[in-house]
Amino acid sequence: MTIKDLNPSSVWNNFYLLTRQPRPSKHEEKVRAFLLEWAKERGIEAFSDETGNVIMRVPATKGYENLKGVILQGHMDMVPQKNSDVEHDFLNDPIETRIEGDWVKACGTTLGADNGLGVAMAMSVIESKDIPHGPIEVLVTYDEETGMTGANALKPGVLNGDILINLDSEAEGELYVGCAGGLDATARATYERKEEPAGYQCWALNVKGCQGGHSGMDIILCRANANKVAARLLYALLRGADAKLIDMEGGTLRNAIPRECFCTVYVKDPVEAKKVVDEAAAAILAEYAVTDPDMKIEFEPYKCGEGEVCDKEDCRYVEESAAIRLVSAVLACPDGVERMSSSVPGLVETSNNMAMVKIYRGEFFVKSLLRSSVDTAKEALAAKMQAVFALAGAETEFVGGYSGWAPNPDSAIVATMKKVYLGMFGKEPAVMAIHAGLECGILSGAYPHWDMVSCGPTLMSPHSPDERAYIPSVSKMWDYLKEVLKNIPQK
Repeated sequence: MTIKDLNPSSVWNNFYLLTRQPRPSKHEEKVRAFLLEWAKERGIEAFSDETGNVIMRVPATKGYENLKGVILQGHMDMVPQKNSDVEHDFLNDPIETRIEGDWVKACGTTLGADNGLGVAMAMSVIESKDIPHGPIEVLVTYDEETGMTGANALKPGVLNGDILINLDSEAEGELYVGCAGGLDATARATYERKEEPAGYQCWALNVKGCQGGHSGMDIILCRANANKVAARLLYALLRGADAKLIDMEGGTLRNAIPRECFCTVYVKDPVEAKKVVDEAAAAILAEYAVTDPDMKIEFEPYKCGEGEVCDKEDCRYVEESAAIRLVSAVLACPDGVERMSSSVPGLVETSNNMAMVKIYRGEFFVKSLLRSSVDTAKEALAAKMQAVFALAGAETEFVGGYSGWAPNPDSAIVATMKKVYLGMFGKEPAVMAIHAGLECGILSGAYPHWDMVSCGPTLMSPHSPDERAYIPSVSKMWDYLKEVLKNIPQK
């Protein structure tokens, strides 16, 4: 059985078509062309706006012309993450899927159900001939995962609807009416290097197998950040043994909790160095035994790859005081949950994901993604981070800031969706805010009159190769969406 055999068939078949389209963030050309051609083949009005978002339109079905216009919204890009032992070119290769019990997964890569399943549902609605609905527009934005660029670029007056249903949430039975704002932080510095020392051996220190995950949704799970783990090990090694740092690199995406980090060091006495690392590693593995049971910490002599010739530039090491200063900054940088919400039980208010760290050939680079539902708390965390890196001689730049989405207690669409859910399933959905960036808050800047809500099927571990979609939730969400569209408030 493949995903094309699952029900609802229209949704899964459209999702299958999306898995065939390479669509990592900032490389959406192929999927954009596919969406426009898909609509053309079905006689659906579709166009790409001047920035690259795709918009499709269908009129109301007969008898439903008096309903308010609805925009079904999702994003076309996906997070390109894979296990280190998997060969996959996200710019050209399709995503291969498999079914395990009630779950759809990929084969060692991210699945792209975030937000492919939401887009597939919107596609299925507008190609259907038997779903009652009022006027519908589909808005598929680009580059959501690395900056919400498409949402920020959307111009007023392009869309006509009054209600936005964002299909990018990840828990069936939950309606989201608020989200966190975000801010990108980049710290940079340069440092002095020295020639390869005599009498030292080159060793590799690697952290692998961390759970990783979505830097907003999964931050509350307190999983290991591979960059922080590596910094802790390096700090112990630099302080407790005669060791010299050569380089460090971990993390690949701002919105994914780092799963791997790779470092190389010189050690004078390998026995002494291994003892220091083993002691620190034992403590770390014990601390994360529940959240990251597959974490591996490797410390072994460095081996060049087959046919690899060592570049002398890569053999130089970080000057001792600079090494301590930079590793200390990585170790001290705030990461994870900073503060829980005092008004919404169980909601993370403020957090940081120290996403990427690189110490290489004289350049120090740390990229983080801050989130908060309180703008002033986000600014305070940014100041704290700036202070930490300033003490290490690094400058920090903040870009891409956006505010959160404030809940609307008088939302007519939320009231409608609660009533429909109760009627279909015998209980009300949970209405909540999310500690992640949804595009709703940004989109409301261009369309302040929109009544907005976010929902979706159940996904687990998005932004990691463990990403999976719960099959029963897709069918349930599909039936629910169809009933909601039939009950949209009138104009």
